[in-house]
Amino acid sequence: MGVEEELFLVDPGSGAVVDAGPRVAARAARVLGDLVSGEFTGLQIEIRTPPCTRMEELHGHLVRLRQGVAARAAQEGLGVCPSATPVIGGFPVPVSAGPRYRASVDLYRSLMDDFAVCAMHVHVFLPDRDVAVRVGNHLRAWLPLLVEMTENSPFHSGRDTGYASWRSVIRLGLPNLGPPPYAESFEDYRHTAAALAAAGAMPFADLPFWDIRPHPRLPTLEVRCMDVPAAPADSAAVAPVVRALVVTCTRLVEGGDHGPRPGGELLRGAYWYGTRDGWSGQGLDALSRAMLPAPESARRLVDHIGGALQELGDLERVVAFFDRLAARGTGADRQRAAHRAGGLPQVVTDLSIRP
Repeated sequence: MGVEEELFLVDPGSGAVVDAGPRVAARAARVLGDLVSGEFTGLQIEIRTPPCTRMEELHGHLVRLRQGVAARAAQEGLGVCPSATPVIGGFPVPVSAGPRYRASVDLYRSLMDDFAVCAMHVHVFLPDRDVAVRVGNHLRAWLPLLVEMTENSPFHSGRDTGYASWRSVIRLGLPNLGPPPYAESFEDYRHTAAALAAAGAMPFADLPFWDIRPHPRLPTLEVRCMDVPAAPADSAAVAPVVRALVVTCTRLVEGGDHGPRPGGELLRGAYWYGTRDGWSGQGLDALSRAMLPAPESARRLVDHIGGALQELGDLERVVAFFDRLAARGTGADRQRAAHRAGGLPQVVTDLSIRP
């Protein structure tokens, strides 16, 4: 498995995001190679781990890559901030020059005006695409909980949005983002993507941006719904949750179970409710349709995937992560605590990565 993280570049004095992605990425690539690149906007940079099997290895790569990018940014007089939306500044959004980025702007127009968001993506090796799509059917109901456990974007361009994950709210405004449709096979999945592309709801049929997808070029199932966490230890705890979900659901698919079918409207409602109140509130469980506290949903998740977590040696790490959430909340709670202590610049200072 592997992890991608998107990070903002900031001015250390003001805390505002800075349009410096291409030059910092070029500088960092001299040291980190293809494990670092630019992203959708010039305000961001992306790091990606090599494939890993052990979480200790994954965590080590995330620490090394974050610190490596921070060191290169410091040479440009800049900092690196793991927040899922810009805490300070961000308008107008400088979109990078890549053709798929420009195609999104041409298609979605003003919907992209504030589309500067930083995510964590998790890839799990799963080369059979029919199996991957059916595993995605099982994962759909758990996506809102993955959002809740990683929420790290309460502020956006200088204001408190009242949400724990404003990044997720921005994304739900686009027709090609959010939970994927239920699909019986990879061919069914492709037909839906082609129909949406023909209708102008997504720019490329072969490159859907749903929150679960068989990756177009890699032999992986990619889960894309999470905010970038504030700390690499949290990323290295969420990643095994995703892997254990994939392992558990693959076994269900191999036993003939193609997954539950909660409606798209229900899933989007569960996303929305979870993005607002976060880990300390309640969320809509898409399987039972009950309103549940996030810790109860997490307990049900561990019951569901506990066997895989135990087999893979990740149970203790994941339980410790949920204990941390119970004790101190999510990245959104951390940001608001820093804001109470010293305002918006303190939020950026608290999050910023030390080289």
